[in-house]
Amino acid sequence: MLRWLTAGESHGPSLISLLDGVPAGIELTSDDLKDALARRRLGHGRGSRQKFEQDVLTVHGGLRHGRTLGSPLAIEVANSEWPKWEKVMSADPVPREDLLIDAGTGDEREIARNRPLSRPRPGHADLSGMLKYGFDEARPILERASARETAARVVAGRVAAALLEQAAGIRLVSHTLQVGAVRVPDDAELPTPEDLAALDEDPLRCFHQDTSAAMVAEVDGAKADGDTLGGVVEVLAYGSPVGLGSHIQWDRRLDGRLAQAIMSIQAMKGVEIGDGFATAGRRGSQAHDEILAAGADGEGTFPRVSNRAGGLEGGITNGQVIRVRGALKPISTVPRALRTVDVSTGEQTTANHQRSDTCAVAPAAVIAEAVVALTLADALLEKTGGDSVAEIRAHLEGTDALQSALTDRRPDTAP
Repeated sequence: MLRWLTAGESHGPSLISLLDGVPAGIELTSDDLKDALARRRLGHGRGSRQKFEQDVLTVHGGLRHGRTLGSPLAIEVANSEWPKWEKVMSADPVPREDLLIDAGTGDEREIARNRPLSRPRPGHADLSGMLKYGFDEARPILERASARETAARVVAGRVAAALLEQAAGIRLVSHTLQVGAVRVPDDAELPTPEDLAALDEDPLRCFHQDTSAAMVAEVDGAKADGDTLGGVVEVLAYGSPVGLGSHIQWDRRLDGRLAQAIMSIQAMKGVEIGDGFATAGRRGSQAHDEILAAGADGEGTFPRVSNRAGGLEGGITNGQVIRVRGALKPISTVPRALRTVDVSTGEQTTANHQRSDTCAVAPAAVIAEAVVALTLADALLEKTGGDSVAEIRAHLEGTDALQSALTDRRPDTAP
């Protein structure tokens, strides 16, 4: 089992990623983790925060000389802006007068970062969190609810991706399908892992050049209007073996586990496996992936005519490309401030507005890729066991041999 947790607040000293159950022998360096964080910062429509905040990464355990040890992996992503927030986010009590000093200039004046945030934003965790935990302002909620937390997920996902590729040959890639009302054509070519560099260079992580240009214009228009945008991202996993996940119990179905992982990302409001919602409108004869005779594709497997199921049937991988989509709502920190209530006075007002992105769909694709990697890595270890990469490979070879016994059967030898 691969277990992972994150800790830390958006403006706290750092975020922590802790992974337990990581097999020994994964080849990994701190530069690999830094590259993953850099990809999360890309994308047209990002706010000013990406320009001045830097991710300072430190590995505290579980990695030695470029290989995982089999012990828990602890990774810290420090906040370079921490000196400006040290008083506001101090773990210990702070004298009131210290909160009236701007860390940037030393002026004795109340500044925005120190004021109680009593005007919750519609669409954010602000109000529901305040009511749940009994706070009279949103700061204790928004600091943890912030998508900044996903930096810790991305480094954890990079570890999982390395495990998947090195132990099982599974490779992931993510891209943007939709921004606002602009969507990639249904018949557009899907990217492969070899297209990673091109996707990272695209302003919105879109693999369709004409659509990418239209997406950029859509983002620019929303920014000019003081508004925000959401969209749809897709993660593709190539090379997955047959048999990850199970139909045996509800919580072992891999499609359900992938859906939960995607929905756990801040601002996600919908998940789709394969053609998902489009398949719901088809007749059965047009909805399912017909199976051809073993070897018809020249590789000794049971090939399919299509992949509408997204590589999963009955909660189990069927050997096709896994396709998972997530629908991201528009960012809830809207420059054109929405109506809300000031909980300190009960009066109608407009929501707090702090710096924010216009569109965060491109980084959402990278984040979705990370949580899919973590989910698939857990499913891989569940199936194969193994304390090291070499042992996982050996167990997979044994599984392949068992499956070949069925694949190799021919009509004239069948009972």
